[in-house]
Amino acid sequence: MEFPAAMTFKVAGVNRENLAQDIVAVIQKYLPGDYIPKEKRSSKGTYNSVSIDIVAQNFEQVETLYKELAKVEGVKMVI
Repeated sequence: MEFPAAMTFKVAGVNRENLAQDIVAVIQKYLPGDYIPKEKRSSKGTYNSVSIDIVAQNFEQVETLYKELAKVEGVKMVI
C-alpha cells in the first residue's frame, strides 16, 4: 500500500447517542480535519454502522486508528 492512501473506516457498534461523534473525535485526534460520517442503523435499531472516509499518511496511523476506534464505548467491530 502506498501512502498517502484514501480509505474508509467502517465501525459497527451498539446504537447509542453520540456514537458517530465519538468516532469522529478519535479520528480527529490522529488526523485533524472535517469528517462527515455516514450512519446506517440495523433493521431492529439495535446496532449502528458508521463509515468515515480518511486519507492516511502512513501505516502507523491506520494501525493506531484501528486500535483506538475499537476502544470507543459500544464499538463491536472496526473494518
